[in-house]
Amino acid sequence: MKPLPYREGSWFAVPLKGGGYAVGVVARMAPAGRIILAYLFGPKRDVLPALAELERLQPHQAIRRLRTGDLGLVNERWPVIGVADSWERDAWPMPSFIRRADLLKRAWRATYSDADPGKLEREESVPYDTPNLESDSLFGYGATEVLLSKLLT
Repeated sequence: MKPLPYREGSWFAVPLKGGGYAVGVVARMAPAGRIILAYLFGPKRDVLPALAELERLQPHQAIRRLRTGDLGLVNERWPVIGVADSWERDAWPMPSFIRRADLLKRAWRATYSDADPGKLEREESVPYDTPNLESDSLFGYGATEVLLSKLLT
């Protein structure tokens, strides 16, 4: 089996519809690959940035934190720019996510394993209007590109 072209702390670019790139970092990865937690950043960049520029980005600056498939990295559509020299895993935590049932006006906080972003560890009922949590979704690489293109254009 071919080794994965990324690891935690790998910075990568996501091509945007119409040109340019967003950037992201792999904050967590499933043990065998396939699903990653990515912190994703704007602004839209016309060219691939240098690793040194990306290493200055902080978790609170991310425009999204998503669980996404790794196929864009595996098939090299999402170029890996480099691996952070001083990756501090604890600085880039696994967030909680929210799943809402709009018709029922109910919501649940989803907590995934810190060791595997594909493994749901716990769900708990929370108020429907709970703010500041990303939607509990698993994005394919194409859906991630579409989302970032909408956010950054």
